[in-house]
Amino acid sequence: MSEETKSLNFIEHIIEEDLANGMPKNDLRFRFPPEPNGYLHIGHTKAIGISFGLGEKYNAPVNLRFDDTNPAKEEQEYVDAIKEDITWLGYKWANELYSSDYFQQLYDWAVKFIKEGKAYVDSQSSEAMAEQKGTPTQPGVDGPYRNRTVEENLELFEKMKNGEFDEGSHVLRAKIDMQHPNMLMRDPIMYRVLKKHHHRTGNDWCIYPMYDWTHGESDYIESISHSLCSLEFKPHRELYDWFLDQVVVEDKLRPKQREFARLNLSYTIMSKRKLLKLVEDGVVTGWDDPRMPTISGLRRRGYTPNAIRKFVETVGVAKRDNVIDVALLEFCIREDLNKTAPRVMAVLDPVKLVITNYPEDKEEWLEAENNQEDESAGFRKVPFSRELYIEKDDFKEQAGNKFFRLKLGGEVRLKNAYIIKAESVVKDANGNVKEIHCTYTEDTSKKVKGTLHWVSIKHAIKAEVREYDRLFMDEAPDAHPNKDFMEFINPESLKLVTAYLEPSLKEAKIGDRFQFQRIGYFNVDSDSTSDRLVFNKTVGLRDSWEKQKPVENKNQNQSKPQNNQPQRKAIDVIQQLGKKYTNLPEGKQQKAKAEIKELAKKVSYDELKPWFNTAAKKVGTRIATMITLGVLLKNGQDHNPEIDAFIKSGIEDKDDLLVSEAKSIM
Repeated sequence: MSEETKSLNFIEHIIEEDLANGMPKNDLRFRFPPEPNGYLHIGHTKAIGISFGLGEKYNAPVNLRFDDTNPAKEEQEYVDAIKEDITWLGYKWANELYSSDYFQQLYDWAVKFIKEGKAYVDSQSSEAMAEQKGTPTQPGVDGPYRNRTVEENLELFEKMKNGEFDEGSHVLRAKIDMQHPNMLMRDPIMYRVLKKHHHRTGNDWCIYPMYDWTHGESDYIESISHSLCSLEFKPHRELYDWFLDQVVVEDKLRPKQREFARLNLSYTIMSKRKLLKLVEDGVVTGWDDPRMPTISGLRRRGYTPNAIRKFVETVGVAKRDNVIDVALLEFCIREDLNKTAPRVMAVLDPVKLVITNYPEDKEEWLEAENNQEDESAGFRKVPFSRELYIEKDDFKEQAGNKFFRLKLGGEVRLKNAYIIKAESVVKDANGNVKEIHCTYTEDTSKKVKGTLHWVSIKHAIKAEVREYDRLFMDEAPDAHPNKDFMEFINPESLKLVTAYLEPSLKEAKIGDRFQFQRIGYFNVDSDSTSDRLVFNKTVGLRDSWEKQKPVENKNQNQSKPQNNQPQRKAIDVIQQLGKKYTNLPEGKQQKAKAEIKELAKKVSYDELKPWFNTAAKKVGTRIATMITLGVLLKNGQDHNPEIDAFIKSGIEDKDDLLVSEAKSIM
């Protein structure tokens, strides 16, 4: 399918409509605006891919702008890491810019706001301001400093800038409307006092602009045509436009903010705070630990830019949040490495195999194909001798007809070599097999069902192999209201083994990727030295976490469940329905809602109560909890402060479905 015939996503439809309505194509300009307070993770790749992808599609410039307005959390280390990650993904930015480039302009505009009566200095505590702000259903009230004179506000703001006040003593607020339906419009803070050293401006400033004030104005200064951000900023769009209204002039392009669904991944956490905890608690070795979802971690594990970009393209651009199965990301790297990774032989759990009828002093160098998926990859030579290593799991003394690997009396093919037959074994004092004695035949035309990989013992090189697995055992480790996400850490996420490799790998360089035949994909880790190779497992050849399909009951007449089969609790089924609720079409949502209501009749208040603490981003679970609560209230459950607080939080939420359910049970 050509680029022209591909269906457009909703953002591309917006751009095409703007172009059709007269916007010159040369006016298109995008930006990616990371905050340099941590390492980019897989969730950021969607925003990167959208902005830079549009730049490539429309041949338009894309700015890399660092939103460096909070010096308390920002460091040059993060700036450098972000630039490295974006470059590694294969994207090029037109200009490297910083919000701090505009500090003076933003300050001058703020002074203009004060002079026009559109901003004032508030000297209350944050608690007092929050109390006056009201709720989504209750308007705010004006504070005591809202009507300060222009002269007093200018003087105070100047003193804030000059460092004459302590942190938290004064803020500059936009003067909009304390009764506005959108709480973000109720006199938002524009500046706060923050006496911290800035990684670029040093100690030149001790007041710093807030994100909402900086965001749109920076877009305007840079002539960004389409300011693209994730869905949580949709309620901010009204404020974005209000700030622009105060500064835009007719002959300069006005930016347009539009929102898309962020990327959420199963078996993964995206919170920078929680990722930092993993680092600080020593669960992982650092931000680039191959188990981390950071781009640097994925790169070190062996992921390729092509695989990540393909993953982002496959996920697509959506308007509603959902959770993508991590198996899709793993599929994308398998597909990419299958085409490009050279095949080699490595034994991770060895047992010695002796070919008794092969001459002791003989060795051969046999030809092996590097990659059957790539004709240009060519061939290599691998050494063969009388004594080999094979995997322990590839041998059984006795096995059934469906075991196609090596067993006593059975034959298998050695990859790129001969057919062997297991004749006998040598065991240690504990009865463990320590040697398998075989005979071989040079007649390789025989048909045998099994093929094994191997390495010649006297030619093999040792290497440390780090077998990585998923860091969490739960699909949504931070979605459990009454459990810490750390409880779901996978204790088997890293296994260290000493492996034996074919000698061609002696020259492998850091970052080189290979398929260890019949095992998986591996790459050379940065810990490797000239005399010590270290490999990371990128991904197995197949998904070892694939959910097992339930075995069908062969007795069709047996419709009732057996007494020894535990029945799932109603609250657990409700939770599962909630997880996918927001991703269902409207018709199926109504069906799920009816099912939740029926199940709710079997749920007690004590079972439901823990779910009141569900994280705000788990909207579907909160909706299911709200529906269940409605049934309990209808059936006689009394209101209490906890119930009322949960209902209030639902009403104040930005999700329309949750707000509707909450209002229905007020």
